[in-house]
Amino acid sequence: MVDKVEWTIGSQVPDFSLPASNGEEIALSDFRGRKVVLFFYPKNMTPTCTEEACSFRDNFSALEQAGAVVIGISPDPPKSHTRFIDKHSLPYLLLSDEEHKVSDMFGVWQMKKMFGREYMGIVRSTFLIDENGKLAAQWRKVKVKGHVEAVLAAVLS
Repeated sequence: MVDKVEWTIGSQVPDFSLPASNGEEIALSDFRGRKVVLFFYPKNMTPTCTEEACSFRDNFSALEQAGAVVIGISPDPPKSHTRFIDKHSLPYLLLSDEEHKVSDMFGVWQMKKMFGREYMGIVRSTFLIDENGKLAAQWRKVKVKGHVEAVLAAVLS
């Protein structure tokens, strides 16, 4: 179990590993030396999550040319991630956080409300981690429209 972290720009992001859509266990430290765009989203195949995932797909080559790795994280199991990737031709890995350990560590596993019902879930958020594993930027309670462009601008700066 990883403790919650104080998320300030420049702070070291703790390493973690999760099962990935490619069948491997992927650790954040695997990408040391490259910028990492880590986006947390609630659920595969839902309209807003699909819009966000496809926006990262559509800007993937620009992010990659800027030296960034794109990784999505949701509580969905790896098989669901594989179907999501296949259906929408996503060119990046999706990690499965079924026990919410990493989502909780990042502070994005929170109480949510919809139609008067309360439940725990992921609050859509994105984190930019620099080549040394430090937090370079963060976006919480993300609105999808224009978000990936803001992330790309931060990666380029």
